[in-house]
Amino acid sequence: MQPEKKGFRLANGKFTILVIPEDAQQVRRVVLRRGTLRLAVVALFLLFGALGFLSWDLTRNRADIGELEWLRQAHVSQDVAMRELSRELESLQRQMAVLAQNDAKVRVLAELTPAALESGTGVGGPAEISPMEEASDLQREIDRVREAISLRRDSQEQIRGFLNDQSSLLAATPQGRPTKGWITSGFGMRNSPFTGVRKMHEGIDIACRTGTPVIATADGIVSRAQSVDGYGKLVVVDHGYGYQTFYAHNSRIHVKVGDRVKRGQKIAAVGSTGSSTGPHVHYEVRLNQVPVNPYKFL
Repeated sequence: MQPEKKGFRLANGKFTILVIPEDAQQVRRVVLRRGTLRLAVVALFLLFGALGFLSWDLTRNRADIGELEWLRQAHVSQDVAMRELSRELESLQRQMAVLAQNDAKVRVLAELTPAALESGTGVGGPAEISPMEEASDLQREIDRVREAISLRRDSQEQIRGFLNDQSSLLAATPQGRPTKGWITSGFGMRNSPFTGVRKMHEGIDIACRTGTPVIATADGIVSRAQSVDGYGKLVVVDHGYGYQTFYAHNSRIHVKVGDRVKRGQKIAAVGSTGSSTGPHVHYEVRLNQVPVNPYKFL
């Protein structure tokens, strides 16, 4: 048996295809016109072109799908970042509001002028902006609020320093009596109990029992603790800010030079040492070395 054979020939503008079976009993012939063959070739070309286009379009669609997924994830990430920025801005604005309220209250109590700081914290801009522009605006607003918070904190540091100074000044300012008793001689010109000559009395005399505690009338450092002519056993306390207090005629001294004392602390005991006619405390207040009337501080 011979295998089936195929062949073709061109005659009169036609293509003839011969199909010879293996048994060679009957030869089959297929006649194709040239136009038909061309149409077949064109059809095949179009088919392969369509298949190629479909393959390219499928590849492109896959790439677009990947890009869309990337954009979706980027949008989700951006949305999360925007929410975080918004929460951070809200938190900073709350801090700013609290700081501003506290700053204003303390300045009123301390009788200070208001701080010259920006108070607005609103976000401005056009009605429709891109997400990137919105994020940039939020970040700029966050930076501005942070700067405002820093200025408020600086203001509070200023207030704290002022109040500390005020507290120190208050603690250093003489206040109250140095001992219990009654005032027997005031501040100013008087006749000397020893000579009868008018003389300036630079303090006040408070009479009481010998041994009665003598206390410091303000915080300070003991600058003198010794016997002095006329004053007898004398304690001098330097309070700073130009203030000094003198406690004279004591029977005993309970502090030494350099000791830090607090208002109300016992520093001596009432006596009648020095130029004295009886147990009492001679109490002086000096401001910048100049005696002032102690009545102003009682």
